[in-house]
Amino acid sequence: MTDAQKTRVQAQFGGIAEAYVPSPGHAAGEDLNLLLRWGRARGPARVLDIATGGGHTALAFAGFTPIVVATDLTPAMVRAARQFIAGQGVAGVHFAAADVDALPFRDESFGVVTCRIAAHHFPALLPAVRQIARVLRRGGSFLVEDILGHDDDEMAAFILEVERRRDPSHVRAFRALEWTAFLRAVGLTVMDEAVMDKVRPWEEWTSRARMSPEARADLDRVVLEAPARCREAFRFQIADDRVVSFTDRMLLLRADKD
Repeated sequence: MTDAQKTRVQAQFGGIAEAYVPSPGHAAGEDLNLLLRWGRARGPARVLDIATGGGHTALAFAGFTPIVVATDLTPAMVRAARQFIAGQGVAGVHFAAADVDALPFRDESFGVVTCRIAAHHFPALLPAVRQIARVLRRGGSFLVEDILGHDDDEMAAFILEVERRRDPSHVRAFRALEWTAFLRAVGLTVMDEAVMDKVRPWEEWTSRARMSPEARADLDRVVLEAPARCREAFRFQIADDRVVSFTDRMLLLRADKD
């Protein structure tokens, strides 16, 4: 990552790491279940979980994988994930603070690499997926989930403003064609693909980011004053002039190394 983006990410998540441990959208869901089904079918001996956040994906894969390595750019996130997983009585998960653009692992050292709901913080996909392909064994799988970028420019600009007002370290969501092209460029071929909806309860989503009351009020105003078609595209629910929730489209991919 660029130094400026690295600083933004660490500033955003350094003080709120523990808030991601109880996050319902990260802890469970059909999206995580699908990644687990893909991963279990591969039968890897070693899994690398990139941008582990609260550690939920690493914990889930540890249920059937001998060795899981969980990494995150933000040391506070690594500590929160370590404490959470230790509290579950699970061994076999190792932790490291690491930048996805410079992974500190040998070539072809993992059978599966996972990255769940994090790539929208990457300033560019190519450097990240190049490193992922490097550490992945031939025949191994990269299992990724992230917000699906919108093809309509107005919709993309609207949700980008919403995301960045809540989280200044958000860069953008990538479209499916972008993912496929960058993965193909580093020798990874998409073998499975799915799109799933994930409802974001507004109070929980904004509170987890520890927004100030003023910033939250400004964000609410952006949504309420946006064109109806923008709100409808993301299924914003409004009640009594208050935002209740919206719905993200999540892209899930399994890409195998040639």
